[in-house]
Amino acid sequence: MNWADAGFNVFGTHVLWTDLIGNIAALSTVLLAMRRSIWTWPVQFTGSVLLFVASVNAGLTGNALKQVMFGVLAVYGWWAWRRGTEGGARLAVRPAQSWERAALVGAMLAGTVLVGLLFYVTKWSWGAEVPLPKGAFLVAADAYIFVGSAAATWAQGRALVDFWVVWVAVDLVGVPLAFSSGLVVSGAVYGVFFVLVVVGFVKWLKEYRSRQDVPGSLAVAS
Repeated sequence: MNWADAGFNVFGTHVLWTDLIGNIAALSTVLLAMRRSIWTWPVQFTGSVLLFVASVNAGLTGNALKQVMFGVLAVYGWWAWRRGTEGGARLAVRPAQSWERAALVGAMLAGTVLVGLLFYVTKWSWGAEVPLPKGAFLVAADAYIFVGSAAATWAQGRALVDFWVVWVAVDLVGVPLAFSSGLVVSGAVYGVFFVLVVVGFVKWLKEYRSRQDVPGSLAVAS
């Protein structure tokens, strides 16, 4: 057994170390994001590498591609937050503008359709091997999580309060899909995420409102 397959058994279920540690990093990313720490992004990058390995081992090509996307967006997020905290300024969060919300909704709708078709044709989603109609649902769920995760991370990089709401929408699908795929740790962490993102949303919204009358506050530029 190589390091990528290493793990331990819990109640008859084999838990991969890459899945466990990767999800600990992912969970830490949420906690760091609440605090608007620049370390959010290096930790996310590390977690995406480990979860990429875990997803490949589980045969979840779509989820593996999602981790690649997370790694790329972690670089963007790090750059954007560094830019928004130049001169020692504290990262300023804000609600999305109308065009940004329209872009998020449009991207999630159109993206789910396009990515779903791609996943089905290329068999990159494990659901593509499952007979219809269940297989179509699984592919659509895989595509939705992929696109929603990208949208949420992009919005997070822009320091938009709305990114927490997008994550709630992703978690509602991600929890049952992860459990059905055999990634028990991922499923459990998705459940914890659901609670944390609600707390994070309230925290960021309060922070935005408290800054409204503070002169010189900076927003992350596009």
